[in-house]
Amino acid sequence: MTITMRAPDLSVPVSPQRDHIRGSVDAPVTLLEYGDYECPYCGSAHEIVNAIRARMRTQLRFVFRHFPLRTLHPSAELAAETAEASGQQRKFWPMHDMLFENQQRLSAPNLLAYATALGLGLEEFGSELANRVHAPKVQDDLVSGIRSGVKGTPSFFINGMRHDGAWDPATLLTALQEEAAAVKHA
Repeated sequence: MTITMRAPDLSVPVSPQRDHIRGSVDAPVTLLEYGDYECPYCGSAHEIVNAIRARMRTQLRFVFRHFPLRTLHPSAELAAETAEASGQQRKFWPMHDMLFENQQRLSAPNLLAYATALGLGLEEFGSELANRVHAPKVQDDLVSGIRSGVKGTPSFFINGMRHDGAWDPATLLTALQEEAAAVKHA
């Protein structure tokens, strides 16, 4: 009997040194999304992912990587850099949520208002955005997505394997639960 092992589709493995991780780093299942803060489909996926995270709790860790579709969404890249600048002040996830909750309002003045609302150090935040300090990280995420076969957003990976199925709540939850069961029995 021959067993065929499939290599992960994800070109750059998840790493706590590189990625923002929501949930336990030791969770048996990792859901990674390549997304765009201005993409309406990613906005819908954000709500779905939050509901699934609440349901799976310690069984799931979530990773978000930037994949700004610049030609379709002109504010997406600055929004991604805003999330990264917020991450320097340990506020990546609050800003991530705020950006998705305000997808239609991603202008520079709005981003500054969100930073103020989150209590960020505005001098550091403004300087990092003005100097595009986080542009290389956003670009690295984008390139890693391209190398992983991402063509649009949202794109999901479960434990490094591209999820080519639907991402409605029931389908995505089932795929994650099946992976959790497989990991448990491995």
